[in-house]
Amino acid sequence: MASVNLDAVVRTDFGKGAARQARRDGQIPAVVYGAGTEPQHVLLPAQETTLAVRDRSVTLVLNIEGKEVSTSVQDLQIHALHRTVDHIDLVIAK
Repeated sequence: MASVNLDAVVRTDFGKGAARQARRDGQIPAVVYGAGTEPQHVLLPAQETTLAVRDRSVTLVLNIEGKEVSTSVQDLQIHALHRTVDHIDLVIAK
């Protein structure tokens, strides 16, 4: 199984407007959950992430504030017209 390392930025702004602004800035909103932890909202680099999730079985190793978290794709939301990734749900790999 392939593994891709990505730098994630913790999200501080929420809501539709903040998500749209993040997408304009070349980032994809995502949520990381599982392993008995609180869900963590992050922003991922759009181009690298889009290329990585073409294979849904990829393991994304996220660098979140200096801590590596191994995740797998739970769900992708794809824009209907542009076919771009709008949001990703990631679950912490065991």
